This record gives sequence, structure tokens and C-alpha cells, in this order.
Amino acid sequence: MELIREYAGWFYLVGAILFILTLRGLSSPKTAIRGNTYGMVAMAIAVITTFFVVDHVVVWMILAPMALGAVVGIGRARTVPMTQMPETVALMHSLVGLSAVLIAVAAILHNNHLVDIFSQHADALQAAGVEEPHMSKVHFFELFVGCFVGAITFTASLFAYGKLAAKKWAKTISGSWVKPLQAILFAAMIACGIYFFAANNMTAFWLMTAFALAFGWVWIAPVGGGDMPVVVSLLNSFSGWAAAGIGFTLENNMLIVAGSLVGSSGAILSYIMCKAMNRSILNVLFGGSMSAGAAAAKSGEHVERNHRSGSADDAGFLMSNADSVVIVPGYGMAQGRAQNAVKELATILKEQGVTVRFAIHPVAGRMPGHMNVLLAEADVPYDDILEMDEINSDFPATDVVLVIGANDVVNPAAKDDPSSPIYGMPILEAYKARTIMVIKRSMATGYAGLDNDLFYNEKTMMIFGDAKKVVEDMTKSVNGTGH
Repeated sequence: MELIREYAGWFYLVGAILFILTLRGLSSPKTAIRGNTYGMVAMAIAVITTFFVVDHVVVWMILAPMALGAVVGIGRARTVPMTQMPETVALMHSLVGLSAVLIAVAAILHNNHLVDIFSQHADALQAAGVEEPHMSKVHFFELFVGCFVGAITFTASLFAYGKLAAKKWAKTISGSWVKPLQAILFAAMIACGIYFFAANNMTAFWLMTAFALAFGWVWIAPVGGGDMPVVVSLLNSFSGWAAAGIGFTLENNMLIVAGSLVGSSGAILSYIMCKAMNRSILNVLFGGSMSAGAAAAKSGEHVERNHRSGSADDAGFLMSNADSVVIVPGYGMAQGRAQNAVKELATILKEQGVTVRFAIHPVAGRMPGHMNVLLAEADVPYDDILEMDEINSDFPATDVVLVIGANDVVNPAAKDDPSSPIYGMPILEAYKARTIMVIKRSMATGYAGLDNDLFYNEKTMMIFGDAKKVVEDMTKSVNGTGH
């Protein structure tokens, strides 16, 4: 025990390095398993070391919640379908925020309890040489920031979970009153926090926490579904900063490092995704949503447009006689759980000499990397999966593009319609291919609520039905035709 106490700093340093290697490993599907392993080892080192360096540890009160959390977490990990992964991630972020709030509350109540005890027995304690308990202004500031960041993270992530899970209580709000309400709640939260920081007033602390909880909800509630991938990424960043705040409160360097890594990586990812949408983070969070823009666009006169539809057999014939095929997966593939069927189709096409690759847009799906995870789950070779910047120049020379349940990320309106809410957003330029095939259940709009010009392109063939069933039928057709 004394040995671990003496070298605790070195153990924490090793853990911090492993956390850095974790992020490096998670940057690529090829090294993701190794990155996860580094992260688990680092967390084990951090937890075990902390047990030995903290005084007066009540072991059972820590191990019991850890065991309960492990049971729930493992059970959820084994049973959650990929279509529910985004909301699961959002829900986990909310728990990190809640833990930051509870630790801040516990730290303040503990300090106040010590102060009360000292005031009751001041003479005896002073005679014994015991100093009056005192929390520095630095600590008050850490608690102030950590608590309101955690509170915002908790309710914002909870709403994001409800929105992604299509819960009735997670309703999008809109109107001219929303932004003034956001400003009032934010100003009230900061004002109460400053008063708490200056005077250690507990009423101000409770009010600050309540305003922060309300602000987190009202802050995210106006954001439309099309912007949710950015919100999930940003809340990941917030959960990291909340964890770092906990680290300062508990004076735990390892937690500060880990939280800062998560916070900074989430912020960078949010920036990358906003750049992929040609929008700023402030525009996503405070400037309205693509869905709102779509509603405004729909308020005009509706014009019926013609589209060309075909069958899975038609698609199978075209692909089996092509030299190159690019598959663009979207949320429809996740919803239909079609990734394994898509992998089988790609394998059979390759066996017949067709070049098959996958094109991934940064904001495809409902969370960062959603499509990459699905394809990795189906054991699609990593070398066949290309990001938007890598594949866009190849579309003009591509014989067939197969779009599976993707909408906004292939919408040509982003390129040629200045009135579109997504104008200027970088897209996968599938419309440049020689033949485009789109699998959808219907002609309904995507998550951002926008009609897609690609569906009415003269080169496009719409194939309606469940993604998995349609792809399986395509595979049978390819098997029957061949080169």
C-alpha cells in the first residue's frame, strides 16, 4: 500500500499515456480494438491507484455501485442494437454530467458540515491546534464551473437521448420566445454562480444548479434532428470537461487528464462535423436547425415531381455488368440492419470482378462514425471504406452508385440551390455517377426534413422497400446474372 502511495504519480502518468494512446487507437477502425484495450488498462490503473492514495476509503460504498454499473453496462452493451447506439451514447453522457453535479454538491456540503462542527467546538479544537476548515476561492471556482457544466450536460444529453429515441417528452420547441428564455436562464445561472463564488451562499448555489439544469434542456430542445450528430459530439466534449472539473474538485490529476482528453477530442470532432455541414457550432446550437429551414421551405407551394422506380432485379443486373460500384450507406441501412446483407452483396460483386467501395459522409447516421461502426461490425475491409474527401473525385468515373437510406448527405441542392437550408454543405457527389440507385421505404424526406433532388434525377432509379430485404434480393439477382 505504501509503495503504491509513494509511486502514485508514476502510475497516473502511465495511465495518462495509455489514455492518449487510446485516442490514437480509436482514430482508425484498424486500431480501434487496441485503443479500447489501452483505455481499459488505463482505467483499471487509475481506479486501483486511487483506492490506495485516498484516505478513509469506504470500500463497500464504492465497490457496490461499481458492480451495479458493470452489470447494467455489460447487459446494455450486449443487447443494444446498432440503431439505438446514438441514444445510448447520449444517455451515458448525461450520467457523466450528473456525477459532476453530485460530486460538487457533496464537496460543498462536506465543507459546510466541517465548518459547522468547528464552530460548535471552536475553543476545544483551537486549543488542540486544529485549524478552521477553509475552502479556497480556487476551489469555489472549480465547483462553480464543474457544477453548471455538469448540470447543462445532464439535461442536454437527456433531451438528446429522448430526441434520438423518439420519446414523446422530448419535443422540439420553437418560437420567438426561445432565444430570450435561453439568454435569461444563462444570465441567471451566471449571476447566481458569481454570488455563490463570492459569498459561499448556498441558496445561490442551488439556484445556479436549477437554472443550469433548465438551460441545458432549453438549449438543446430547439435543435432539429438533422443536427443531432453534432449535438452528440458536442455533449461528448462537455462530458469530458465535466469529468475534468470533477478531477479538480477531487484533486485527482488522472481524472483531469482523462477529462481534458475527452473534452478536447469531442470539441475537435464537433468542429470537423460542423465544417462538413458548412455551418458554425453557434449556428447549429443557436441559429435554428436544418429542420426549421426545411419547414420554411415547405411553406411554399408544393409541386409534384416525377421519379423513376425499378426493382431489385434491375439493380442486380446493372451492378453485375458494371466495372465499378460505390455504396453510400445512411441511417436507413442501420434501421434495416442491412449491414451484413450489404457486405454479402459487395463480396459477390467483387468475386465477379466488380470494384466495390463504400463512401462515408462525416455526418451520416445519428452519431459520429455511425456508418463506420456498422460496416466494421459486418467485417467490411477497412481499405474499402473511404471518406468524403477521398471518394468525391471518383464519382464521375463510377458506373453505379447504390445509396442505402441516405438523404441529406447526397442532396445536390447543397451544391446548386442557394435557397436550400443546406446550401454550401459538402456532400457525397453521387449525382455525378453514370447510374444512381436509391433504396428507400418511400419518397419521404430525410431526418433534416428536406426533399432530395437526387431522387428525381434522370439517372436515378428508386427501389422501394426494407433495406435488408431489397439488398438480399439484389444479391440473388447478381448471383443469377453475373458478368
